[in-house]
Amino acid sequence: MNDAGIGCRGLRVHAGRRELLSVPELHVASGRTLAVLGPNGAGKSTLLRALGMLSTHRVSGEIRLNGHPATRPQMRDAVVAVLQRPIMRRGTVAANVISGLRFRGMTRREARARAWPWIEALGLESLVDRDARSLSIGEAQRVSITRALAVAPQVLLLDEPFSGLDSTTRADLLADLRAALTGRPTATILVTHDRHEALALAEDTALLIDGRIRQHGPTAEILDRPGDTDTARLLGYTNLLPPALTGGPHTLVARPEHTQLVLTSADTPGDPTDDVRPVIGTLRRTVALGVVTRVDVDTSTGPLTCLHPGDVLATEFPPIGSDVHVRIRQARPLTTADRDEPTESTTDSAARPRRSTGNRRAGTRW
Repeated sequence: MNDAGIGCRGLRVHAGRRELLSVPELHVASGRTLAVLGPNGAGKSTLLRALGMLSTHRVSGEIRLNGHPATRPQMRDAVVAVLQRPIMRRGTVAANVISGLRFRGMTRREARARAWPWIEALGLESLVDRDARSLSIGEAQRVSITRALAVAPQVLLLDEPFSGLDSTTRADLLADLRAALTGRPTATILVTHDRHEALALAEDTALLIDGRIRQHGPTAEILDRPGDTDTARLLGYTNLLPPALTGGPHTLVARPEHTQLVLTSADTPGDPTDDVRPVIGTLRRTVALGVVTRVDVDTSTGPLTCLHPGDVLATEFPPIGSDVHVRIRQARPLTTADRDEPTESTTDSAARPRRSTGNRRAGTRW
């Protein structure tokens, strides 16, 4: 078993008497990227800071580096963190990029030679002589990531580095970072609430809710197989379809983009391409949102959200208050043993570890 990388055993974080985080065991191997995906307040940044020995809270348990208990000096040498808001020092972009290498005792000339390939890889050549404090947020974050990569860290911690960036800048930086990490012997942990970022960057994903890992495993598998209603909501499966609504044996979940009204005779209820039979509800409202139109439907077991292409005319929708049929594609069953008990309390579900069908139990190595 390859122990190279970063991990923990029995990790717990407390603020006073309140437990913020509990992770029995975790390991991110060198050369792999783990996305920690969770809603606001789930404990994602708390986990990241605890693993990097950067936490200001009370931390117990063992942080491990390359298979051995880690010390703070070892972690200072091994770990580089990129935060939400980039920190720029006084001076040029070039001076900021080489600052990490200079802190590690490298001469200016050596640092410039070492950093230049990363400056080129991240597209900063035209900015090297600019005052770093005059940069946009997107440019500054690119500098921050370049500075981190130039150090060639054993462990790279990314705390929502793409938040606050416009869509084009975000897409470009995601692509550049993925290319930069490919083939590198760096264990990378990305904290995010965006499943698309996880899919773009990470081979593995952990779903963190209420300070506990509910599911983890290969990213594509995790994003496609929610284990319970909480993880389903986190992954965009916001439409809950209990047996009382579908007539099926299990609770299913579906994303709004795969849920639509039956509008024409061509969309005959019971189409064999549907995952479940169309369900019946009452049209509550339609809201035009540009490229899509949101349609809210009330059913006997709760609301459903549908998304139609924006070119569907308002006159094509039935009047508000009408009975409608809803077509559902790509529905997924909840994969935990209690999937047919969606009314289970959040407290009870948070206290019990979750796993996906075919995934390793929470607390195993990846």
